[in-house]
Formats: sequence, C-alpha cells, structure tokens
Amino acid sequence: MTSVGLVNPSSGFQETSTSGGNDRLPEEMTEMNIRDDKEVEVVVVNGNGNGMDTGNIIVIAVGGRNGQPKQTFSYMTERVVGQGSFGVVFQAKCLETGERIAIKKVLQDARYKNRELQTMQVLDHPNVVCLKHYFCSTTEKEEQYLNLVLEYVPETVHRVIKHYNKMNQRMPLIYVKLYMYQICRGLAYLHNCIGVCHRDIKPQNILVNPHTHQLKLCDFGSAKVLVKGEPNISYICSRYYRAPELIFGATEYTTAIDVWSAGCVFAELLLGQPVFPGDSGVDQLVEIIKVLGTPTREEIKRMNPNYTEFKFPHIKAHPWHKIFNKRMPSEAVDLVSRLLQYSPNLRLTALEALVHPFFHELRDSNTRLPNGRPLPPLFNFKSRELKGVQTEFLLKLIPHHAKKQCALLGPSASS
Repeated sequence: MTSVGLVNPSSGFQETSTSGGNDRLPEEMTEMNIRDDKEVEVVVVNGNGNGMDTGNIIVIAVGGRNGQPKQTFSYMTERVVGQGSFGVVFQAKCLETGERIAIKKVLQDARYKNRELQTMQVLDHPNVVCLKHYFCSTTEKEEQYLNLVLEYVPETVHRVIKHYNKMNQRMPLIYVKLYMYQICRGLAYLHNCIGVCHRDIKPQNILVNPHTHQLKLCDFGSAKVLVKGEPNISYICSRYYRAPELIFGATEYTTAIDVWSAGCVFAELLLGQPVFPGDSGVDQLVEIIKVLGTPTREEIKRMNPNYTEFKFPHIKAHPWHKIFNKRMPSEAVDLVSRLLQYSPNLRLTALEALVHPFFHELRDSNTRLPNGRPLPPLFNFKSRELKGVQTEFLLKLIPHHAKKQCALLGPSASS
C-alpha cells in the first residue's frame, strides 16, 4: 500500500517523507503481508459523504478476495472521545456484535510519511492497542482521511491520575506497579520484537481498562524504526516527557528516549503530577537539572556528541528520595533513578525494568486487585518477546506459578 502522511496525533510534529533509508521497515515488518485498502469497501449510511459525523452508520465490507468470504461490519459513530491537530477519535458501536470500538480519523498529507498504519498492521501484543480494520474517506473539500478502526479501551492513565488528584488521594501502589509493568512490557515488545520507537509515551497515550486494569499503549503517529547512523528529528515527543538528549538536539538517539518518557510517567503515577513540568524546551531542561543536577561533559557527550555549548550553572543533584514522601518504598525510588538517567546507555532497557524488585509483588501468586479479583495477564509471553533471553533472566522474569501462561518455557527459551 502506498504510504502517505500522518500528522502526529497529540502534538502535530511532522517528519518529512523522503525516499531514503529513514522509511525502512524492520525485517519482521517487511516480511509480513500489509493489507491493501482495496480489500475494504466502505458504504456510509445517513452520512454527509465523509462518513464520520456522530450518528453516522459506516458499513465496512472486508475480504472477498482469493476465495475468502466477505465479512460486513456496521459501525454507528456515537461520540467524539479525542480531538487534535491530527483529526478526531470517535467512539462507535458495532451493530452486529454490540462491541464498542474507536475510529481514529487522520488527515492525510502526501508531504509526510505515514508510518502509523504500517506499524499498527504488524503489532500484536496484550499491552498494545489492536487495529481491527482501516478505510479511507474523502470530504467535500477533497481532503483525504485515513480511518483506523481500533479496539476501544475506556480510560487513559492521564484521566486516572486526574481522578485520584480530584479526590486528593495518591494512586494505590498496586495500580502503579501494574501500570508501570505493562508499560515496560509493551515497550520491550516494540523495541525488541518490532524494532520501533514509539516517540510519544505520555499518560494520554496509555489506555487502561478500569475493571481489569489491563493497559495498552496507543497512538503510533510518531512511531518510527530507528536505524543506526541515520538521523531523526529531535523535535519529537511531548514536552514533559521529552528525553534530555532530544532537548540537546540529538538526531541519532535510541529507543532509550521511550524509557525516559516511561520513567517520567512512573514518577507522575507516584507523585500525582508531572515530575518535570517545563514551560518551554529550555525550561524543560532547567526542571530536569533541578533534580538530576548539572550534566557532566561526559553525560552531555553521551546525549549528543555534537553539542558544544557547556555554559550551565553548576547545580547539585537533588536526591530522589527527597522528591517523594518518606513512606515511598525504596524500590520505587530506585527504579525511577535507573530510568531517569542523563546517559541513554545507563538507563535500564524496558525488558530489564521488568525484573526490578519493585515488581516482585506482581510475581506473588497470592497478589490480587484491591477488589479481590485476579491481576490481568502479565506473564503470557510469546516466544519472540523472549528471543535471546538467558535462562537466569527468565527465572527472575516469570514466577514458577505462571510458567503455564508462558508457552515456550523449554530449551528454546534460553538461546
């Protein structure tokens, strides 16, 4: 399918499309069959032509090629659940099954590269939102839109944090552990299995089911395969969650920028507010320096070897345990400190974070949600999630009682 442009859903950041290596897909993605949009026929009932006003019924016919049976799905758009410079997200209902879904309508711009659809078509993980179908629509002004039909998850981590703030409470630590573990697991899958960097991890882009507490990463409008030696734009990621190497203008960054963002989300879950609330790019750096202290020359070199300005006032680091209240478990403080490091190579990887002692409670077979229900599935790893992982690491990662969830625990698991 021809790739056209998407504007990043939350911030409007754009990366110019080129025919160079930047648009390369990893091997796993190029080997898979990308569904052609010709397989999807769209009929709008009660609509004005673009098919995406509230109250419209959109009929999608999928398949019907190569002897495959044609399936028809009718979606009635119910309400707008998200809006930005990119377009709109609608909540809709499948009339055949009664299932709620989300339809993300994204403006197409041929000047910019559409990676969101390409990325989403190969994602398959319990902690990543699932793409069901997609179709194209055109407005009366001849504007082209891509419509992504996604599974519907009712809440965001952002709204959950706001809920606890409104009640003047801190989020229960069991939820912090659950949410952070699933964020790291989703990122480990993206980074290690698909080779993709999300580039906009923040509470608004993390969906959560308030009943099961299963969490899903969403919004892949900024996601990209990072190829070593090839430049990327540094003006990416929402400000409070932007890694310091991006603020220093690095263009050859790594998936460690997602780990920094996840560390910021983690600190926010613990504090109830952003840990680095900068008013601008420069102020963002000031907020980080207030906590981590002035970066050394070596740390600046690790973030961006081409950065030559070193005119920073010398500020001592503020100890992490003083950022949080005295009752904060030391394991939580330790994990924050290991994710929010200036040097990208010193941050834990998303996979390494999963075995941190902060998550030990989740590996206890007696642990339950506060309402007595079981935890969501945490250890149902597929073989490619654990490819190349050493046996010693596996023993820390998957508790004995959960080995049945993980189908591959045999000789092949420790290649």
